[in-house]
Amino acid sequence: QLQLVESGGGLVQPGGSLRLSCAASGFTLDYYAIGWFRQAPGKEREGVSCISSRDGSTYYADSVKGRFTISRDNAKNTVYLQINSLKPEDTAVYYCAADFRPLAMCVMTIGLYDYWGQGTQVTVSS
Repeated sequence: QLQLVESGGGLVQPGGSLRLSCAASGFTLDYYAIGWFRQAPGKEREGVSCISSRDGSTYYADSVKGRFTISRDNAKNTVYLQINSLKPEDTAVYYCAADFRPLAMCVMTIGLYDYWGQGTQVTVSS
C-alpha cells in the first residue's frame, strides 16, 4: 500500500524552526521527485520546495528561499523540509507529494503529483 506520512509540524514562535518529515512506504522514494506544498486557510495550495530524483537538484519558492532546506535520506526512505526563521505567514498545512514520472526533474506543478500525504499543521504565532 502506497503511503506518504508527514510529521514534525507544530506551534512555534516567529523566528523559530521546525523539521518536517515525509516518510514513504510501499515505494522507493528516491526514484521519484518529491515536493512540499502548503495551504493556508482561505488560500490556494502553493508549491514550497521540491527535490529531483535524477540528480538531487532542488527548487524553492521565492517566499522561502534561504529559510527552507529540502533533503532526502534514501536509507530511511524519507524527505525532510527544514524550515527556519519562521514567519506568521508560513502558517499552513504542509503536504508532501510524489511525482511518479520516473527520474523526472521536479517542478512545482500540483497536477503532476500523483500521491499526497495527509498534511501536517505548522502554526507560527507568538
